Amino acid sequence: MTELAKRYGGSLYDLAVEEQLTDQLLAELDVAADCFQQEPAYLRLLSTPSVPKKERCALLDKAFAEAHPYLVNFLKLLCEENLLAELPGCIRAYRDRYNADHGIIEVTVVSAVPLNDASREKLLAKLQQMSGKTVRLTAKVDPAILGGLRLDLGGTRLDGTVQRRLERMRDSISSVVL
Repeated sequence: MTELAKRYGGSLYDLAVEEQLTDQLLAELDVAADCFQQEPAYLRLLSTPSVPKKERCALLDKAFAEAHPYLVNFLKLLCEENLLAELPGCIRAYRDRYNADHGIIEVTVVSAVPLNDASREKLLAKLQQMSGKTVRLTAKVDPAILGGLRLDLGGTRLDGTVQRRLERMRDSISSVVL
């Protein structure tokens, strides 16, 4: 995430806090991100310098007519400054501030096979107990890890996978052999 995205996303969050709109704007930012992700041609159109800024802003007004005016104005500001490519970083900055204020930690768990509901709930309860925070758990499957779990939480990686254990074993054997 760039410093520019942190500044813009953080500024939007500050405004949302003042107006008590943090939840609403977060949800609407996610919808906007999904729209742009599903329609990359629309994002390219909004980023095309040959299309006058006034027309690009009018397109945003039309597409997000149901959204809160703060979100629409934020998107128009990014469009006018040719910064729509920074939107994912702005959303990440907004979400990071939101999570910090609401005691939420985002955790990604990677396993070789999908976690069943019981394992997922047990892991979620353990993480919430350890962190003292509300945990938003995202599960991913990567057969390359062979077994075990890898957790990514708040910039920290906890790797208890078979793949990592094999790597450590290989490193220790190679250091002894040489």
